[in-house]
Amino acid sequence: MSDAPADADFSALPLAPELLANLEALGYQRMTPVQAEGLPPMLAGRDLIAQAQTGSGKTAAFGLGLLSRLEVTSFRVQALVLCPTRELADQVAEELRRLARLLANVKVLTLCGGAALGPQLSSLAHGAHIVVGTPGRVEEHLRKGSLNLRGLETLVLDEADRMLDMGFQASLEAIVAETPPRRQTWLFSATYSEAVKAVAEVLLREPARVEIASTHDAGSIDQRVYRVADEAARFDALRRLLLALRPTSSVVFCNTKRETDEVAAALCDAGFSALALHGDLEQADRDRLLVLFANRSASILVATDVAARGLDIAALDAVFNYQIARDLEVHVHRVGRTGRAGDSGVACTLVSEAESYRLERLVEFLGAPLEQATLPPRSVLEREPVAPPMATLQLGSGKQQKLRPGDILGALTGEGGISGDQVGKIKVLARSAYVAVSREVVEQALAKLSADPLKGRRVRVRRIRH
Repeated sequence: MSDAPADADFSALPLAPELLANLEALGYQRMTPVQAEGLPPMLAGRDLIAQAQTGSGKTAAFGLGLLSRLEVTSFRVQALVLCPTRELADQVAEELRRLARLLANVKVLTLCGGAALGPQLSSLAHGAHIVVGTPGRVEEHLRKGSLNLRGLETLVLDEADRMLDMGFQASLEAIVAETPPRRQTWLFSATYSEAVKAVAEVLLREPARVEIASTHDAGSIDQRVYRVADEAARFDALRRLLLALRPTSSVVFCNTKRETDEVAAALCDAGFSALALHGDLEQADRDRLLVLFANRSASILVATDVAARGLDIAALDAVFNYQIARDLEVHVHRVGRTGRAGDSGVACTLVSEAESYRLERLVEFLGAPLEQATLPPRSVLEREPVAPPMATLQLGSGKQQKLRPGDILGALTGEGGISGDQVGKIKVLARSAYVAVSREVVEQALAKLSADPLKGRRVRVRRIRH
């Protein structure tokens, strides 16, 4: 444990004035528990094991630790952050860049599978201070000789348990073999299984240990169990709950990829706005679906646990467990997706007679009874499903064309355009961009962007549907 009290001020830490000034500008006033307990040993040069879930503030914790150690004048890879998915790697890299805004010329590079090798090779040739990537692609660059880790000072394993679940142990071992033995190593994991413990014992030296029990107030989550007669009744129960609770944004967790596809397709056939997310998707399709869900252009994400892990899904009204998770710890992580940051949420678990034993095990694991609730009446099936509040437009231009979010917002809200409060999230990628607009003005927004030049030229614009 650290000497810093939870909820302490960042100024209590020996951070550079530039980092403290930027934290204040970003509105980071008080430390979360993982930051208050994890940063002192990291800044003191110790290895660290931190058990903390997504949404706990762990990225800022290790980000500030990395940036505090950085020698900006030395243009070599000084820190490597390994993540299980491209989405998490992108989020981590974006947060690191935000934290480093007032530090001069800090280069953060992402190396992930699903992206072209050419641009990554070019970026590596120009050097970087911090690399954030997925194990498979980082290992590939090491094999090619395009990535040099001999000067590495800090290695971060983010979502270590999920990387092991996804079969990355051999890649992790190959990467670690290319790093200096005297590096600092920080391991972050939502769970501390035997597999994670075995890796930690090999990689870390006398680590400090931080365990953050939860990232939310469990009292803010209304957990309910609904009994279903058999498998045929399970989907009917899900429909009734969705129509009765009417969440604007929710996740339905399934145990298999096939079930994920089947449930999402059945929901769409029933008039719901649902997307299926699992590991068999091409990266471009995965990116598109996540943009649609994040900007509220789709109401329901049907996902497997592996696919949903590491995603920064905020403001979920409800979580539905189509079946009890195979791993009981995973159930806790599923439920923790809702009821965050002081908001309330609902977590509904469907249980058939055949799953009664698993329910007993879950209650024993949680150490508290779960409310056995009654399904809404069949009359709710006559209601219309909730329509997503937003629609998404894709532009055929991006960062490589110097396009910025402000350019898109200005074009939409200019003369004859829509109002600013009708514009939602804007995400600019390398060669494309997405913007969410209120559904009732989507045609007007499409016409405005299609007619007016952006950065002095016309840009292709289309509405994205799922």
